[in-house]
Amino acid sequence: MTDEEFTIVLTVRSWVERTVIRLGLCPFAGKVFREGTIHYQVTAAATEEALLEALAAELGRVEETTLLIHPHVLTEFDAYNAFLDRADALLEALNLTGAYQIASFHPDYRFDQVAPDDPANRTNRSPFPMLHILREDRLGEAIDSYPDVHLIPERNIALMRKLGGAS
Repeated sequence: MTDEEFTIVLTVRSWVERTVIRLGLCPFAGKVFREGTIHYQVTAAATEEALLEALAAELGRVEETTLLIHPHVLTEFDAYNAFLDRADALLEALNLTGAYQIASFHPDYRFDQVAPDDPANRTNRSPFPMLHILREDRLGEAIDSYPDVHLIPERNIALMRKLGGAS
């Protein structure tokens, strides 16, 4: 691992701990964080094609959950957002739909029809662009043990709006 990759992983790991877990944005993250089963993979991909190759490689080795961090490609949110369709198409092409899902995080994340400066967008804002690969069987187990899972996004948006610019 290069010094740059090491620094990126430390930054993302700190974000997971201080923002995602401490604020309770994902009620399932704390367990996998404490167990050390989050895999942080930094890719040097500089093109969308190279990122698709890195994503395909990670899909072949995900055990629990992986954060595929790609700091050198899709740094502009609209391009990143458009790429998500290609990531889903890759899942389908590899016959992995239903086995894995990809959650999206980006420094400039914004929900459709929400103002860019709305604090609600912070629920999916991360220090670097990344694709969060989740195994659906593991996710299903966690969801089954959590009441009112469908209310998580609504609760997170309300929290971010309450906090405003602070976290």
